[in-house]
Amino acid sequence: MPLNTAEPLVSVQNLNLDELNQQFETAHPTDILSWCVANLPTGLVQASAFNVDDQVITDILYRQLNAVHPVPVLFLETLHHFPQTLDLVAKTQAVYNLNLKVYKILGVDTRDAFAARYGEALWNTDIQQFHHLTKIEPLQRGLDELNAIAWITGRRRDQATTRIEIPIFELDAKQRLKVNPLATWTRKQSWAYVMEHNVSYNPLHDQGYPSIGDEPITSPVADGEDERAGRWRGMGKTECGIHI
Repeated sequence: MPLNTAEPLVSVQNLNLDELNQQFETAHPTDILSWCVANLPTGLVQASAFNVDDQVITDILYRQLNAVHPVPVLFLETLHHFPQTLDLVAKTQAVYNLNLKVYKILGVDTRDAFAARYGEALWNTDIQQFHHLTKIEPLQRGLDELNAIAWITGRRRDQATTRIEIPIFELDAKQRLKVNPLATWTRKQSWAYVMEHNVSYNPLHDQGYPSIGDEPITSPVADGEDERAGRWRGMGKTECGIHI
């Protein structure tokens, strides 16, 4: 059937995830995303922080698959990003003509306004509240407003100990299909794809930042450290909360 079908061709709640995961365990991410685009032509969203893995997924969706209905790319404007991240968002939108959907905390538009309302360096006093305000609530609001029945992440199993068992397909807490097309890939494979296809990436990746989050709570990673060791350093956290 054509890719511009208005209704999903599968019912997310009726999917046999065990069979689906077994079917795609050794598949290339392009094949996984192709299945998503074909079977979920509407209601499919990519959640992107514009890290290198997210860029791989965007390139596959927009350059290789080029679906009739461009998959919305949901970006969380936390007001605390590195300027390089925001530059990459603009560049990527221009290159692919992204269907970009930006969501942020309600009621404030700048970092200063955020500090005035919630206190200076909220991440130091209440990291959970900081992430709820800047990421968790805007993500859920975005997925709801975009009528998402499935969303795509850039998570890989080798990124952190908290991710070593993530499946390719799973259901989130709201029973949406959550797709991790790079789950079986390694960091090396993502970078090989970027080099082969000349995909734009954040220059901070070349400056010791393999995983890039908010500027105040992201630090460079030393040789031999875990890829995500620079996120929330010293805070005892391994996830911001949107994947828990």
